[in-house]
Order: sequence, then C-alpha cells, then structure tokens
Amino acid sequence: MRAKPEYRNRDETEVAVLDALADRHTEGMTVFEIRSRADVNIDQIEDALAALKADDLIEVENNGEETVIVPDEDVIGPEATEADESLFDQIRRRLPF
Repeated sequence: MRAKPEYRNRDETEVAVLDALADRHTEGMTVFEIRSRADVNIDQIEDALAALKADDLIEVENNGEETVIVPDEDVIGPEATEADESLFDQIRRRLPF
C-alpha cells in the first residue's frame, strides 16, 4: 500500500515514512523498522516523524514492550496501481516467463 495522492506532495522523507507505515498500518512499525524500509538516516526520520505527528498523520503507541508508530487511517491509499509500475514490470507481468 501507499499513502494517498493528497499526501504525496510532502517532503520526500515524509512520503517514504508514510509509504512504509501504510504497508504495515494495522500493527505499526518501530523507528528501526521504518529506518530499514525508508532508506534514510535516523535524523531525517526523526524530523519527518515530528512533522507528521504535528499534522496528526501518525499516532505513537506504546504497547508495553516497544513503541510503534501507526499511520492515521485517512492517510492509507489503495494498493499500487499499474501506473506505479515501471514499463519493464508491466511487460514482465503480462508475459508468461
């Protein structure tokens, strides 16, 4: 899954964080899990999380064992569409390899 189009005009790091969170929106993610998915440094993630939290696009929950970050339900968009795939991926998907 990805963030809805109306949230894709944000900072590149913020969009990467939202996309990572949208993939696991029910269980949430730790900062380290976001770091492994977003491929940005921890300082950039910290800034992005602060901005997203200030705009009420994420929630931070402590489940007793760890702190997880969950996206707001309004942020989560539909599954990736064909338009999101590269031309090569579209051809490969249609041909019987």
